[in-house]
Amino acid sequence: MKPSILVGGQAVIEGVMMRVPGAYATAVRDSDGKIHIQKKEFQSVTERSTLWKTPIFRGMASLFEAMKMGMAALQYSADIAMPEEGEQSKIADYFSSLFAIGLAITLFMIAPMWITTKLMNIEKEALLFNLVSGAFRILFFVVYLGLISLIKDISRLFQYHGAEHRVVYNFESGKNVTVENAQSFPTQHPRCGTSFLFIILLSAILVFALVDTLVMYFLGTISLPIRLLFHLPMIPFVSGVGYELIKLSVKSESAFFSILKKPGLWLQNITTKKPEDDMVEVSIRALKEAFGDKYKDMIGKEYTAEAIG
Repeated sequence: MKPSILVGGQAVIEGVMMRVPGAYATAVRDSDGKIHIQKKEFQSVTERSTLWKTPIFRGMASLFEAMKMGMAALQYSADIAMPEEGEQSKIADYFSSLFAIGLAITLFMIAPMWITTKLMNIEKEALLFNLVSGAFRILFFVVYLGLISLIKDISRLFQYHGAEHRVVYNFESGKNVTVENAQSFPTQHPRCGTSFLFIILLSAILVFALVDTLVMYFLGTISLPIRLLFHLPMIPFVSGVGYELIKLSVKSESAFFSILKKPGLWLQNITTKKPEDDMVEVSIRALKEAFGDKYKDMIGKEYTAEAIG
């Protein structure tokens, strides 16, 4: 059996964040071509708490921690890649984050359920209603990814996403991690955040159908406001279910999980692009800096990365 090690990352503005056991590092290239590094020690709550290492709960904790690290890495990359923004960028980032949360709730929660309610008279059929609204949610997600990929800056971010995946693949292979070797690997990775989000969307259909069934049993009725009242607090639980599914899909070779992985890999044709060599160089630097002095001991072995990046 291959030994496992937590390796993953995230694309940021003109750079990549890489996470390894005990630390994560962000490498960003500035406008003059210099690579800047920020490394932080980190221990997950799942390693310190019995509750948060149990199934479902570990997924909830991992998603929160990944979002927290990701936001910090993005802010650091913005400070390096766009220093002219100054303090105004932090204020703008605060309001843009609020807007992004509001947009996500509207686009992926309210709109699909509202459209389903208006178009079809299936409001009290829990499973059918959530299958239809879930289909709209997935459609909106795919269209959203396609539209933002047309933005020049986002397209470049997706190239760094591809660089991150190729370097993780290179590391997992046991080969020496170089730009040339990394560029020989695909940009699609089964443990990508895109795949994770797609599985969350699928998990939501079943979880929300169960929630609606219980709500109608106890309240005797259901409506769009009631659905939102009960669905929104369940999002962390849905993410925990999705986390467990993606872990199973990585370990299992069954036909079911092979099929489950395919849509996420297909979507990565949108969210990952072929990176340039200098982008891969930045990604490699992030990985090496994250490991620090331990890096040389890691190379030449085979690993199974468990992180979502």
